[in-house]
Amino acid sequence: MSMRIIKRRFTIIKREQARTLVENRISYFNKFYNFEINRIAIKNTRTRWGSCSSKKNLNFNYKIIYLKPELADYLIVHELCHLGQLNHSKKFWSLVFKTVPNHVKINKELKKINIKLI
Repeated sequence: MSMRIIKRRFTIIKREQARTLVENRISYFNKFYNFEINRIAIKNTRTRWGSCSSKKNLNFNYKIIYLKPELADYLIVHELCHLGQLNHSKKFWSLVFKTVPNHVKINKELKKINIKLI
């Protein structure tokens, strides 16, 4: 079996693990928000942990599975809250605070992690 096929299988398995993690945590946290979600995608982006589109699509990097649970939860809540506020206004941060009251500390910790090195 070629290295290319092995690498592809590895990535598929990791994406499936990430999808399970993200969908389970979104299901939990969205009980507090009740946002409408169009689609959840698991990607292999080079510089972003996650994103949210105006079409209510949530995107996450599969490497989220390598983070500590509180960091992964923060990322998930952060993108989920963009469904309510597509910005980083005070209203947005108050939404995040609702389920992650120590978000400032966690955000600082997350910024220290270089996604390219994982």
